[in-house]
Amino acid sequence: MNITSRWLNRITAMAKNSPWGNGPGNGSGDSGKGSGGDDGPRNPWQPGGSAPQGGKRTSNIEDLFRGRGKGGGGGFGGGFGGLPKRPNGKSYVPIIIVVIVLLWIAMTSIHRVSPQERGVVTFFGSYSRTVDSGMHFTLPSPIESFELVDVNNIRTNDIPAGGGANLILTGDQNLVDLAYSVRWSIKDPELFLFQLAKPQETIIEAAEASMRAGIAEVTLDDAIGAGRTEVEQSVEQRMQALLDSYRSGVQVQGVAIKKADPPAEVNDAFKAVSAAQQEAQTFLNEARAYAQQLTAQAQGEAASFDKVYEEYRLAPRVTRRRMYYETMERVLSKIDKTIIEARGVTPYLPLPEIKRRSQTAAATREAEAAQ
Repeated sequence: MNITSRWLNRITAMAKNSPWGNGPGNGSGDSGKGSGGDDGPRNPWQPGGSAPQGGKRTSNIEDLFRGRGKGGGGGFGGGFGGLPKRPNGKSYVPIIIVVIVLLWIAMTSIHRVSPQERGVVTFFGSYSRTVDSGMHFTLPSPIESFELVDVNNIRTNDIPAGGGANLILTGDQNLVDLAYSVRWSIKDPELFLFQLAKPQETIIEAAEASMRAGIAEVTLDDAIGAGRTEVEQSVEQRMQALLDSYRSGVQVQGVAIKKADPPAEVNDAFKAVSAAQQEAQTFLNEARAYAQQLTAQAQGEAASFDKVYEEYRLAPRVTRRRMYYETMERVLSKIDKTIIEARGVTPYLPLPEIKRRSQTAAATREAEAAQ
């Protein structure tokens, strides 16, 4: 209501101090001097009619809506689309003002809060209370102000923001170029809104301080290699403790290292060293695998020999004959043989040799055809 009154007073003052001045009361529409000796031009916003005592008529906000039905040509009432009067002859202006005030009260006093949100109420700028989800009512603005805060939304800040170099000193006096992201949410809207002047900048600075402290405790190999997971967990815990000491109302959801490389000037040399280390590790793994294979094979042969020895102890003669046959079978199966029977029997036909010659001839013909 105070705001509406101030606006009405301001409009009234502007009308009174109009540069067009107050015109004569004859309503003739002349732009020159009036019959009453007034030197200023007539106010075109005044309704027609006689001027009050003194020759001038004051401009009032009510005059804008008067004059309808008076027969005058001035103002909004003389057929220029002005507001009509009520049946009792009174103006609609008070009703319009009341409707505006009621709408203002309804719009600034009734609030709906979603399940993932919290509502923070302030009384003349000072914190009053925090409300949960549902419909809530407050005093109209500016007496009480209402602000919604999403407490379930997980926000992400990338560091560095511009994607440039971010060099951090490691525990073994080396530099590492780090790019990482921080995920966080609001756990206490009151502290988040009123405790920190710049919450976003505070979170980023806390993340940078925690990351530098965490990297300073590890070596370069750990920072760019297998120790990244431990660094992320350490930074998350350190950052949460720092923000809690600030009473920031922020919950750190996680820290993820996206890039961990040596400085760009020596990155190629580090890549070559890393490739050599990986190649050496590959050779070591292959050697260990081959050694394990030979060991398993030797163990199997030893176990087989133990079984043969047990059979030999039970039946030495039969075992010797079986071993002889098996040995000769393995030897003779890999060589070309010619078996000669007794006298008067046709000699053995060398089928393997014939087969080998036919295969050689077929390969030669294919080579010639391909040429």
